[in-house]
Amino acid sequence: MKRNFNVVKKIIVLLFLSSSLLAQSFKATADKTIVTQGETFQVYFELDAKDINSAENFTAPDFKGFSVLSGPNQSTSMQFINGSISASLTFSFVLSPLKPGKFTIGKAFITYKGKRYQTQPIVITVRKGSTRRSGKAGVRRQAATPTGITQSEIARNVFIRAIPNKTNVFTGEQITVTYRLYTRLNISSPTITKLPSYDGFWAEDLQMPNTITFRNEMYKGVRYRVADLKKVALFPTKSGKLRITPFELNIPVLIRRRTRSLFDDFFNDPFFSQTQTYNFKTKSNSVLINVRPLPSKGAPKNFSGAVGSFTLNYSVDKYSVKTNEPITINLKIAGSGNINLIQIPEIKLPAGFEKYEPKVTSKINKQDVVSGFKSVEYLIIPRIPGKKIIPPIEFTYFNPIKRSYVTLRTKRITIEVIGETKNFTASANSGFSKADITLLNKDIRFIKTSNFALVRIADEEIIPHWFYWALVLPLILLAFAVVLKKRQEKILGNQQLLKSQRAEKIARKRLKKARKALDEKQDDLFYEEIYKALSNYLSDKLDIPASDFTLDKIKTLLESKGISAELIGEVENVINKCEYARYAPAKDESAEENIYSQTLSLISNIEKAINRKKK
Repeated sequence: MKRNFNVVKKIIVLLFLSSSLLAQSFKATADKTIVTQGETFQVYFELDAKDINSAENFTAPDFKGFSVLSGPNQSTSMQFINGSISASLTFSFVLSPLKPGKFTIGKAFITYKGKRYQTQPIVITVRKGSTRRSGKAGVRRQAATPTGITQSEIARNVFIRAIPNKTNVFTGEQITVTYRLYTRLNISSPTITKLPSYDGFWAEDLQMPNTITFRNEMYKGVRYRVADLKKVALFPTKSGKLRITPFELNIPVLIRRRTRSLFDDFFNDPFFSQTQTYNFKTKSNSVLINVRPLPSKGAPKNFSGAVGSFTLNYSVDKYSVKTNEPITINLKIAGSGNINLIQIPEIKLPAGFEKYEPKVTSKINKQDVVSGFKSVEYLIIPRIPGKKIIPPIEFTYFNPIKRSYVTLRTKRITIEVIGETKNFTASANSGFSKADITLLNKDIRFIKTSNFALVRIADEEIIPHWFYWALVLPLILLAFAVVLKKRQEKILGNQQLLKSQRAEKIARKRLKKARKALDEKQDDLFYEEIYKALSNYLSDKLDIPASDFTLDKIKTLLESKGISAELIGEVENVINKCEYARYAPAKDESAEENIYSQTLSLISNIEKAINRKKK
């Protein structure tokens, strides 16, 4: 028994010693120890400890022979070891060798709970970089930034990728493209220089967090800090090879060069080092999507272009009604796919029904997969009594996973229409009902035979003057109504003219919503309404389909309308500001007030300019 107790004591002591040893671990590692001149690599100084808050006074080595592109970048992590919680504190640097040879990265120091720890030196071998010849010009040297670092070095450490979840789809099938930023350098907030073009697609921006959140991720064997900047759902509207143009950004890169000053060595703080900002322009890769046409074989006649996965539900508020009493039929199509492009099914009514324009509502969830529902409310009124049967309502869509058409049907709807019957009790002598007799009693009056005092009226007083005006006025009103009707028919027949005339009115309604959102401090909703107000106005005014709505096309059409370059520049500025608002970590109320006033004035000035040219 005593022996077993001693064994337990030894195990406890060993566990305690192992945990205390973990607390004393301070080591240096590098992701590469053999590099090429001009290549970048990372060095990590990691402290394993129970209480990382007790660590202080980290001192980095002198990186002689290297240029410090980024660092120190600090990160922490938690882990369980032998049943106890352990934490680690890591300081990382991104380095680039200045010349070939063997170099030693010296010791780093840190104080933990009053005791000073140090790392072991790391030997880095730098190979000579190969030179490339370009044509007759011989060796061409890369242009260096003001900090002395070449653009190719920055490009290897800061870049953006457009990542589609699939590249081979059917027409109407959703593609999700993620624009992901990779960096190993210190950067500040990027600004958009050019948005991607989605020619041949219907685009829906997916929901993203208000602030950029970075995470660690390996890409081609190298660790980067990664953040998703933008996600967009694309629905191809035509088949063939469709290309998505690059997303272009301007990224301020903070490059720090260590100095040999006493302040830098003593404080080891970037504040006392030389830090320069270089505006690095980068763009994502273009994406080629192969869009296959929907199969023509087996396509039902009622197929209207819906692609995805859907369900169909319906309800009827009453099955037994009187004539002229309204009936409401609700139809709900729900699922994943492009809900906005779904055409509502046609309802076929038997004779004796009057149908009104259906009321359509929809709700869209813009997550990774666009989903939601479209609800249709049909109002019908029976005019003739009897038993009426409404045939099943059908909705057909194409399922890209099953690669087949699916037709959903409701059950047939039976409506019992009760008519208003009259109780006729005919008389044997007259052959009329009581109602008929009552009507005759009202219509036929007795002739009065007593004397009257008759007075002669002049001929001109028999027909008053207003009577002639009453004859002419209907003709004038009729002519005016005919002209007005023809004008309305012309406008209704030309949908583009109708949308163009209503564009400013609709835009001002959007701006009222933006104003309300601004007053209620709803920043995301404010920028969304501003963007919709301007983009929908331009789309209706310039007759641009949603799938072809790009900044380049807007600028071209505005120029053709005679809009000044100054106004076109304001349009581009407002659209870019609204897009950039998604990435901004904080909002500026004065800037939001300015963009609201700018958009309001911009729409008014474009409207005046277009109307002035028409005259």
